[in-house]
Amino acid sequence: MNEKILVLVVFILVYLYLVVFKRRRAVAIWCGILIIVFFSVLRYYHVITRVNWNVIGIFAGTLVLAEFFSFSRVPAFLSDILIGRSKSTGSAMLRVCIMSGFLSVFIENVAVVLITAPIALEVIKKLKVSPVPMLIGIAVASNLQGTATLIGDPPSMILAGQLKMSFNDFFVYHGNLGVFFAVEFSAFFSFLVLYFFFRKNKEPVVSIKKTSVTSWTPTVLLCLMVVGLAIAPIFDKNFLWLSGTICTVFAVISIIWGISFNKKEVIHILRRYDWDTTFFLAGIFVLVSAFEDVGLIVSLKNLLVNYLGSDIFLSYLFIILFSVAVSAVIDNVPFITLMIPVTHEMGLEIGSEYLLVFGLLIGTCMGGNITPVGAAANIVSVGILRREGHPVSFWSFMKIGLPYTIAATVSGAAFIWLVWR
Repeated sequence: MNEKILVLVVFILVYLYLVVFKRRRAVAIWCGILIIVFFSVLRYYHVITRVNWNVIGIFAGTLVLAEFFSFSRVPAFLSDILIGRSKSTGSAMLRVCIMSGFLSVFIENVAVVLITAPIALEVIKKLKVSPVPMLIGIAVASNLQGTATLIGDPPSMILAGQLKMSFNDFFVYHGNLGVFFAVEFSAFFSFLVLYFFFRKNKEPVVSIKKTSVTSWTPTVLLCLMVVGLAIAPIFDKNFLWLSGTICTVFAVISIIWGISFNKKEVIHILRRYDWDTTFFLAGIFVLVSAFEDVGLIVSLKNLLVNYLGSDIFLSYLFIILFSVAVSAVIDNVPFITLMIPVTHEMGLEIGSEYLLVFGLLIGTCMGGNITPVGAAANIVSVGILRREGHPVSFWSFMKIGLPYTIAATVSGAAFIWLVWR
């Protein structure tokens, strides 16, 4: 069988599995890799070298540290302060969503939802109003702000790995304002959408018992990790190893601290570690590298260039709309991993190297907010609501998710266009 056809068929079959089924994603993708290795498209001894271990280290390290940050009860403590200073329930709901977005800049989105959802439910139950808008708001705010930095969300980590971007490059890249400012610009307009939905909740805020912080140590470790990532480019200019090493080292330090502080909690944290996503992410790197090896990246780039021509605006608009549409219904990790090299090559050919890539990131990460299955944080949020006796339909989610996505995407895409055109 032709190598191109084989890899394309395997990629499509794996993707179809990911669309239909939400579990055992890592098993599916590694089965696809085994098929490619069996037919000698990729040598078995090359598999391990195709994984971007720097990105895996960043993902694994931040995920572990986020668990200890949650255990420390600092997020709950901060939420209590914000809620206590709010004049109305709507104001409190908006503030918690903003805090969720802020946490997602440094912590993986699902972890943020798990951290803030119990706090939100405690307040909402006392007021006897529906928790649906607030939980949806927490999820979409987390998804949006997770795009802002290297450690916020897997798509940003993947972008950094493929373009050799450091933590600092998300703020200023080649002398221009980076992704962080595009996300914050879009956050301003998207939070106006949440304000529109929350403004009718004018009930006075009920008093809640202030949370006691278990320990400030995880917070200190998280801040030190961010500082380490900020200075890492001095010693690792090509983004090869140091950022992942820093995140992994701080995860190990947090585990050692946890053992001395509460051994049972450490065991619990390690048991619920997301191994499936970790191996899934590693497998994506391998499968996409095979896609590139057989020339499918170039073929896909040529197809898009031939269809769109050399019109930069048309190409940019297509990438934005296409990525939003795809990410609304299927997993965005394999999609963006495949499309980053494609859009980068397209950009080089039409004379705008980074415009299409950053547009792809904005569209991919924003599109996941449209539906309840578009992002893992949405699925978790909807699952929590279901357990609380508040099932959420597609339309109920989209009533908030769609206008939120439109506001965020239009403003973020406009920012990228103005800065990077």
